[in-house]
Amino acid sequence: MHTEERTFVAIKPDGVIRGCVGEIISRFEKKGYKLIGMKMLQVTEDIAAKHYAEHINKPFYPSLVKYITSGPIIAMVFQGYKAVQGIRHLLGATDPCEADVGSIRADYAQLKEYNTIHGSDSIESAEREINIYFKPEELCTDYKNMMEIVTESVDE
Repeated sequence: MHTEERTFVAIKPDGVIRGCVGEIISRFEKKGYKLIGMKMLQVTEDIAAKHYAEHINKPFYPSLVKYITSGPIIAMVFQGYKAVQGIRHLLGATDPCEADVGSIRADYAQLKEYNTIHGSDSIESAEREINIYFKPEELCTDYKNMMEIVTESVDE
């Protein structure tokens, strides 16, 4: 049996404004990750402070907050086998210029500071970030996607 993980993903304001949302979500779903939570919201300074708490004393923090609060984001929770690691691989390197060809950041971003998308870097970060953006009752886990149906039939 495969161990399922949850991870947090956010399409940042530049990705929303440029109309990349559908294409980006499609990449995760095609890879077999199950979307269990999604909402569009305007990040407030309070939410940004919670999300980026580890960066508060860093010199780039004010510009990070200005960027993430500049427009709406799409906050999502995906679930699947090794979801944190797998989704980070699909995202590509933080700096789009260093991202592998075909990764989301290589395809949709140009600058490190405006890199289109965020993905949790660990299971612990994922749980913390999920709890910032979602209440437990907002996550829909009681359905099966195609990947789960296929792996269950193989595992039996």
